[in-house]
Amino acid sequence: MAKPVSKHPDWRPENAGPEFAVRIVSAGAAAANPARAPRPPRRRPLVPEDYAGGVLRGDRSLLAQTITLVESDATARIAEAQGVLARLLPHTGRSVRLGITGVPGAGKSSLIEVFGTWLCRQGKKVAVLAVDPSSSVSRGSILGDKTRMEQLAREANAFIRPSPSGGALGGVARKTRETILVCEAAGYEVILVETVGVGQSEIAVRSMVDFLLLLTITGGGDDLQGMKRGSLELADAVCVTKADGLNVTPAEVTRRMLQDSLHYLAPPTPGWAARALACSARTGEGVPGLWTAVEEFLQITRANGALLERRRRQNLAWAQSMIEDALRERFFREPRVAARRPAWERAILEGSMPVTAAVRELLALGGE
Repeated sequence: MAKPVSKHPDWRPENAGPEFAVRIVSAGAAAANPARAPRPPRRRPLVPEDYAGGVLRGDRSLLAQTITLVESDATARIAEAQGVLARLLPHTGRSVRLGITGVPGAGKSSLIEVFGTWLCRQGKKVAVLAVDPSSSVSRGSILGDKTRMEQLAREANAFIRPSPSGGALGGVARKTRETILVCEAAGYEVILVETVGVGQSEIAVRSMVDFLLLLTITGGGDDLQGMKRGSLELADAVCVTKADGLNVTPAEVTRRMLQDSLHYLAPPTPGWAARALACSARTGEGVPGLWTAVEEFLQITRANGALLERRRRQNLAWAQSMIEDALRERFFREPRVAARRPAWERAILEGSMPVTAAVRELLALGGE
């Protein structure tokens, strides 16, 4: 038997009109069919002011969303991201930017976790930008560095952001520079940029950090190998990792060999003599010495103006890189180039046209 209307919780004598009956029927229909229940109002889309305000307040959720926005390649999102960066730019530039690279197996993630945790416990706010290699086949990335850095991820003053390299050269993501600025505006004092790995031609990280730390291991070659140029001459410090247990003595031998090699190379930073160190992520031995070296570096380069000049040069390199990317995209979007490109690529694959002739033909189309 249906309950009398007077028993309904919203019933009042003055509500006993037809409007009240409609409300009862609507409520009953919604209860009987939840799919027809009224949906909550949608949240309004975020605008640049929302992103910038959240970052400046230290809202970690909006910080992550802002980085996602900045990393987007969608045309509409790029314009929106530039609006956010314009609002954040006055609040940037006060952090220490450290690039950490090294040979595969050197323990980059392990050392970053220990080093970052130590910095947090010294009262520093630390952001880790961990770049994960993208597959050349599937274009996907594992993005597992945050899971790997469990201890650091639990620190209240730490923020870890894994990003795919997206096939970018240099072992860093294409939008790493913008991400550094966003983290600086959020108040992070130390930005650690972990690269995919290092080879002698992978130098992009040098163009976006203040201090470059190269990690290596024992058994990497003889004295001549240690003197080979490339990444070694770009590093402000070289650290031999896994210097623990039975590996302490071999690590010290390697450290001395590297120090001798650095003596013959021109220093990458005016006024600063690159040095070789040794440390262990397992025991923590030598980790505080890394920060001591960074502090000494900052003291010298701030005094002689080298740090300011480096950042100015980096901004110029950033502008040139953006122009090159924009020109490349615009070139391949040009209708005549886009129409000719399939036949051009097929001719190169089949060997029916010399590569140089094919390139000249396509450039002529794009330049008309």
